[in-house]
Amino acid sequence: MDKKWVIKERGDVAVVKQLSEALGVSDSLANLMVQRGITCPGEADSFFNPSIDNLHDPFLMKDMNLAVDRLSTAIKKNERILVYGDYDVDGTTAVALIYSFLKSEKANVDYYIPDRYSEGYGVSTQGIDFASKNNCRLIITLDCGIKAVEKVLYARSKGIDVIICDHHYPGEEIPEAVAVLDPKQPSCSYPYKELSGCGVGFKLVHAYSRIQGIPFSDIAHYLDLVAVSIASDIVPVTGENRVLAYFGLKQLNESPRMGLKEILREAEICRLLTIEDVVFKIGPRINAAGRMETGSKAVELLISDNPRQATEISKEINTFNIERRSIDRSITTEAMRMISENNRSVNSRTTVLYNPQWKKGVIGIVASRLIETYYRPTVILTESNGFATGSARSVQGYDLYQAIESCSDLLESFGGHMFAAGLTLKKENISPFIERFEHYVNNTITEDQLFPRIFIDMELDFSEIDEDFFRIMNQFQPYGPENMSPVFVSYNVYDTGSGRMVGSSGEHLKLDLCQDSHTVRKIPAIAFGQADHFEYIKGGNPFNVCYSIEMNEFRGNRNLQLNIRDIKIPEEYSGR
Repeated sequence: MDKKWVIKERGDVAVVKQLSEALGVSDSLANLMVQRGITCPGEADSFFNPSIDNLHDPFLMKDMNLAVDRLSTAIKKNERILVYGDYDVDGTTAVALIYSFLKSEKANVDYYIPDRYSEGYGVSTQGIDFASKNNCRLIITLDCGIKAVEKVLYARSKGIDVIICDHHYPGEEIPEAVAVLDPKQPSCSYPYKELSGCGVGFKLVHAYSRIQGIPFSDIAHYLDLVAVSIASDIVPVTGENRVLAYFGLKQLNESPRMGLKEILREAEICRLLTIEDVVFKIGPRINAAGRMETGSKAVELLISDNPRQATEISKEINTFNIERRSIDRSITTEAMRMISENNRSVNSRTTVLYNPQWKKGVIGIVASRLIETYYRPTVILTESNGFATGSARSVQGYDLYQAIESCSDLLESFGGHMFAAGLTLKKENISPFIERFEHYVNNTITEDQLFPRIFIDMELDFSEIDEDFFRIMNQFQPYGPENMSPVFVSYNVYDTGSGRMVGSSGEHLKLDLCQDSHTVRKIPAIAFGQADHFEYIKGGNPFNVCYSIEMNEFRGNRNLQLNIRDIKIPEEYSGR
């Protein structure tokens, strides 16, 4: 699918110049900073030198004092505590964090991860019954609970208090829990609203530690879990998340907990980790446990201090991930066939597909894969416990949550955020939902939102690309939403003649590029999935590229390389 290039507006010229001179960097690097809201040396210092001191006071979060008081009482009285979390990466890392911390405080604690297939997302009746049966007097929910109004009342009826730690949008009614920690809830004045669920859990640990006189250095080792949650849950890597991710990655690279170390070994990662590595290497393996069997396996791995046990569970989870990939490819192929055979689906502005045989644990991945081909809001449904249940994914800039909320009278339950959501409905409501969802999206989505866009920071001349430029630019890490790896555009570039197709099917291009056909200097480049341009490029013709800059390491050699995101042929050469 053809991608639209959107070049961001350059920063204010005077501010860019002033920052460039003050920091002794090029105008291009200063412009990247201004585009990210950095307008003076002090802000640059905070951005490039994250500090634990920049974390917000956890007691600024609404109900934090109530949560700490109730947790302190439970530990002091040796009440049994149940740590309850979602089965995805954010939930399982949060459970591992809180459980491990409470164990270190000699608390009487157990954990519970709901079964994706028999219980579904969020706080379940079965989970509360488990707590009651095991004499738990306090449940701490993580990455879920903000909409569990009835379940909290059910817990109270059994004499169980609840502390909610969540980061999702609340419904119209806030549960009557002992404490509700969620920066997105009304009247919460916490300065940063985009914490992950695990991040909210960490703030509870931070607050409790403050009251108990536990130094921050004694809880900092939990930040590897927070970093994994931030990366995998695709929350903005700005503000407080940037600080948490920075120190969490540092922990991951220098002294990861045993379970994560085993995952890295299985993934064969032997270099400094980035957020991208967590997203594509660590996150899917942790998620695979909950998708294929039970998220409790992931928690078991993340809290393990037994080398043999950690190795065995990591291998098992790796096997789950291999099986998951096979199943989601198979379902994606079937889903694409269903779309191609239905004229209405082909011409719709949404995709909604239902097959009762599809595996519930992978349909969110399938929704994401379908968007790569049919770029539009997508809902994939399967059957679970007599209902249709599914996962929804959105396209860039479109608020999927509002679209689903417009169909709330047809749904049994739903939750999520702008770009991803889950929903459950009666099977007889599938057709009405398809109609209503399509109607709402058709009337609210823009034409631009129906085409994939590549956001480009600015034009860059090849002459500016050197190791000094890359070294400073690389300090913008950790990258992530709202602080993505910079993308540049260069016009009228050429391959020097050594370009070739690579990959098992020759689907990629390996090029050596120059910006002037007569120049001697060349820059290596890799273009994944763009071999269809090869005939034109090998003819020595000019083309335009947008790309990120990376350091390629191979057999002990290091060199700068362009990772080409897209190639466009100038209109005068395109034959249009």
